[in-house]
Amino acid sequence: MSLKALDELASNRLSSDNHLQFVKVIGKKKNAKALAKIYHGSGIIKVNQKPLDLFREGIFASKIYEPINILGTKIFSEFDIDIQVKGGGTIAQVYAVRMAISRAIICFYQKYINESAKNEMKKALMGFDKHLLVADVRKALPKKAGGRGARARFRKSF
Repeated sequence: MSLKALDELASNRLSSDNHLQFVKVIGKKKNAKALAKIYHGSGIIKVNQKPLDLFREGIFASKIYEPINILGTKIFSEFDIDIQVKGGGTIAQVYAVRMAISRAIICFYQKYINESAKNEMKKALMGFDKHLLVADVRKALPKKAGGRGARARFRKSF
């Protein structure tokens, strides 16, 4: 191969490397699990193949935007994030998506961009809310025989 052909091949490879750079992370809350894939793009965030704006409406819609508001929209305008969320209730899914977005940007910066910038973003997120990055492992206990719930018992009168 000629030198010019090798040079073109290398430049094509470098330009296509942005498509090869991606990270997959998981966000969890109770029984809800959100799998996020982040890669270079134009700032589109999709949840279950729909734009983020259409995912949940109401009081908890602002919870999804917390990591974006904390870190700034400029950072997120460089990346596309695809999120698949399953299981749990509506509120648990919102918290799982929120955690997946936070973890995705942190992991991408750690792997491909800059460790010091990652540490600054991690401090900002942890300062706001620890549960943006750390999973809450509490689960609901199952109901048991002899009572109305997991701990409550039926009353006896003798």
